[in-house]
Amino acid sequence: MTRYIVQRIISMIIALWIIVTITFLLMHAIPGGPFAAEKKVPEAILQNLERRYHLDWPLWKQYLSYLWNVARWDFGPSFRYTSRTVNQIINDAFPVSATLGAIAVALSLLVGIPAGIISALKQHKWQDNLAMLVATIGVSVPSYVLGILLMYVFAVKLKWFPAARWGTLMHIPLPALALAGYPTAMIARLMRSSMLEVMRQDYIRTARAKGLSEKVVVYRHAVKNALIPVVTYLGPLIAAIFTGSFVIEFLFAIPGLGEHFVDSISNRDYTLIMGVTVFYSVLLMAMNLLVDIAYVFLDPRISYLEERK
Repeated sequence: MTRYIVQRIISMIIALWIIVTITFLLMHAIPGGPFAAEKKVPEAILQNLERRYHLDWPLWKQYLSYLWNVARWDFGPSFRYTSRTVNQIINDAFPVSATLGAIAVALSLLVGIPAGIISALKQHKWQDNLAMLVATIGVSVPSYVLGILLMYVFAVKLKWFPAARWGTLMHIPLPALALAGYPTAMIARLMRSSMLEVMRQDYIRTARAKGLSEKVVVYRHAVKNALIPVVTYLGPLIAAIFTGSFVIEFLFAIPGLGEHFVDSISNRDYTLIMGVTVFYSVLLMAMNLLVDIAYVFLDPRISYLEERK
């Protein structure tokens, strides 16, 4: 296992270098510059700005400098927010996005997994039909539509929650529910199909033949193995949600990482775009590594020792 983890970390470093290189080249291949949108900027001021951010350096020198800074986890100053660095923006915004994302993921697991289990155990009965109907709606309805609907009903009509902003516990439910809609539906569908497959396996028949109760067979032997597809889905899901849902954060005016990422694109804030991209990539690869490690604990048949043969 240790050797496998070391190999994965090495491959993550190589993948991260490729991502940094591609992102850097793409940012510099876009026509114009970070200060091109400014109106009537005198040439002298433009030269001073480029000199300040080292944009007057040769491209290879800028690349090596950026690569060295990324290796030290320094994403440099923001072009748009002149008094702040990209690291400061990420440090301020990520806790907001991560809090909202953690609540949304918890809601998805607490609702999606039981719904999938019940749906599989009650296949073709009304519980199954109802759960899959709700799951189909959850997969089909975009998160922003669900967010607007929740905002209209619970904020505008019933006035139970504030319509937007962030800062109190009352600001959390509506965006968390909107963000949890799609992953809840996906988890329920994955859990149902996985449970149906697991319940037909020989070891489940063996467990029943030994006289174990149905509750023990389901919750001790079936659910654990059926969780593998859900765990696989959780890796990229957590990375995506924790780094901010662009649409939901914009809709509810939440000062998270997603909002800053959208603003950075429209403002051509190259260092912030590259910093958030690298941050998201690191988080995504770390989550995928944790998912691969979790496989071993969920299913003893999985062993990474075989990969070395």
